Amino acid sequence: MSTVSIIYFSGSGHTAKEAEAIHQGVVSVPGTTAHLIAIAGDDIVKGRYQNNEVLATLDGSDAIIFGSPTYMGGPAAQFKAFADATGERWYRSAWRDKLAAGFTVSNGPSGDKLGTLQYFVTLAMQHGMIWVGLPDNPMNDRGINRLSSYSGVMAQAGNEPPDVAPNAADKLTGEILGRRVAEAARRWQHKAG
Repeated sequence: MSTVSIIYFSGSGHTAKEAEAIHQGVVSVPGTTAHLIAIAGDDIVKGRYQNNEVLATLDGSDAIIFGSPTYMGGPAAQFKAFADATGERWYRSAWRDKLAAGFTVSNGPSGDKLGTLQYFVTLAMQHGMIWVGLPDNPMNDRGINRLSSYSGVMAQAGNEPPDVAPNAADKLTGEILGRRVAEAARRWQHKAG
């Protein structure tokens, strides 16, 4: 049995929809427990993220998938507040050798989303985690990885309501990443055990 947690912030609901698609991919893998965790504004007190229950859930996970909309070329401040709160975990190497992945949503096809994914990669490397990316070539008839990102999932949404965007192809890409991380976690856990 392996556990995959998806921790994300969503400003207008689009990133939450992508997180739900990733969650679908994770739970499609038998023997996998999934936690879908939204970063709540109430958990940020005077600029500091404070939710020990969520941090303990992540400590007990075999893989963590990070998500945030891309705002001004990077993750949302709410996600950054969460990331900063993981410093104590960094100090004691609590997330060392866990698997990690990431996803982001913004208005443009690029929208500097790569900056957000690179932030997630750096966060994971700081913690000694192992990064899982996307292997899918964007030239396919299903639109999988249509925005051509191998570092993680990039999805697109503008002013459309969250039930319209991200589109089906972007959600399918998220589902594929979720499944890939869950399958990798099972293999990784088996080798470690």
